[in-house]
Amino acid sequence: MSIDKTVATAAEAVADIPSGASIAVGGFGLSGAPMALIEALLEQGADQLDIVSNNCGVDDWGLGILLGAGRIRKMTSSYVGENKEFERRYLSGELELELTPQGTLAEKLRAGGSGIAAFFTQTGVGTQVAEGGLPRRYAPDGTIAVASPAKEVRRMMYAGRERDFVLEESITTDFALLHAWRGDRHGNLVFRKATRNFSPLAAMAGRTCIVQVEELVEPGQIDPDAVHLPGVYVSRVLEVGGDIEKRIEKRTVSSAKES
Repeated sequence: MSIDKTVATAAEAVADIPSGASIAVGGFGLSGAPMALIEALLEQGADQLDIVSNNCGVDDWGLGILLGAGRIRKMTSSYVGENKEFERRYLSGELELELTPQGTLAEKLRAGGSGIAAFFTQTGVGTQVAEGGLPRRYAPDGTIAVASPAKEVRRMMYAGRERDFVLEESITTDFALLHAWRGDRHGNLVFRKATRNFSPLAAMAGRTCIVQVEELVEPGQIDPDAVHLPGVYVSRVLEVGGDIEKRIEKRTVSSAKES
């Protein structure tokens, strides 16, 4: 029996995402931003969203367009630079931010998708990540309205000596949105380069995973050894084509040498 997970339009793919939903979003920087799905979600109108993603795009691209429209209530991220609107909303108290070390964020998503409630890590020990007090939301007058709580720190044996570890809770979300290079109708996916960094992890954490793919192929056309994310994690697949716009954050060029 064939299980065809394809949908015809981006609007159909995100139609059931409600206001207040939590969403894990794949991509790394601007690489792999699922723009067709993000734009459809903007048009759909859901707001008060809790987004988990490595970053929040830039002012006019990626998750930045949802932020600019005031649709995001909270971001859980590891990098928040290069987005002036993000800075403005955060410092004015319009946006809550849970700043998380990048490796910890990746493991929180992976753990959530693996049925692991929490884990201990050395990352953040001796800092406000563990001790609490990081501003999550500011008040309009600039004071801290919501601060991060202290986390459990436990001393344990590791690699032959005692070390401190901080307890980090895993992340699960209602939905996941991601972009893949190739996918089949069963949801098996192949990513390219930096787009793979967070996308499989976001897919694992989301209870309903929605993917846009550049190329849609039939089941069996992707070598099993080439699959980066099996279709068991994927709920819906939308083909967007390979000619979609892709952006990079910074273009670096050098002058041609004179002959």
